[in-house]
Amino acid sequence: MSLPITGDPGSSGDPGVAGDPGVAAALIRARAAGRTPRLGIVLGSGLGGLADLLEDAVAIPYAEIPGFPTSTVAGHAGRFLVGELDGVTVGCMQGRFHLYEGHRPAVIKLPIRTFAALGVEALLLTNAAGSLRAEAGPGSLMLITDHLNFMWTNPLIGPNDDAWGERFVGLEDAYDPALRSRLLELAAGLGIRLHEGVYGALLGPLFETPAEIRAYRVLGADAVGMSTVPEVIVARHAGLRVAAISAITNLAVGMSDVPVDHEQTLRGAAIAAADLTRLVRAFAGSFAAERGSGG
Repeated sequence: MSLPITGDPGSSGDPGVAGDPGVAAALIRARAAGRTPRLGIVLGSGLGGLADLLEDAVAIPYAEIPGFPTSTVAGHAGRFLVGELDGVTVGCMQGRFHLYEGHRPAVIKLPIRTFAALGVEALLLTNAAGSLRAEAGPGSLMLITDHLNFMWTNPLIGPNDDAWGERFVGLEDAYDPALRSRLLELAAGLGIRLHEGVYGALLGPLFETPAEIRAYRVLGADAVGMSTVPEVIVARHAGLRVAAISAITNLAVGMSDVPVDHEQTLRGAAIAAADLTRLVRAFAGSFAAERGSGG
């Protein structure tokens, strides 16, 4: 598939969406001295410290990338970085955009399509999430196997840009089975327990009621959060391979006596970040090993 990589900075070819992925990618590539990321990473709430591991990194504030909004949420630094991580060049979003900030769903297209225009081979999404399973408590990690979209909207609503993908997008293997198997194997080798489960995406910014949590559990959700699914939809539309990991920051409301708030989310993310950091580094290193073996 041929991806559009040039255009007017004020237009993505999609009505109502500011910014052009090709222009954004060209700026990022120029700032990074022509380096081409092989792996894209999106860091969720409280997980931005992973970006500090990048060597020879160039950091670009979102405000300097045409069309990128600014991040308004605590724990989201709002920078795009290109650097080296365990032998592979990585493009990294240190903070993401959420629908509850007031962004239209279509805004999610620009950063994800920018990764595609940069030529990444895969996209690793991370988020902070509340667990609906007592055995997957705060500080643990969950590999997302599937999702439930309780946002009741998605970024592809509206005119389709055929240059990026077909009108109707299949999500049967939205979370790439081979990448999931790789992450499970890497986690086992590191002695990290990596739970697997279904992520329920909620619009937010409200935390759920106990009745809602009971309903989501019946419907099959293992964790809930306020991000990620719109990004997965755009990535799959563009043909990107996707893997996603939730850092479990708390048990959902009604499952614990601890009040649920954003401060708890950040505290729980800090606990999970140690294992997540080791796993992300190993995942990045696996791409370097592929190149070294000619794979």
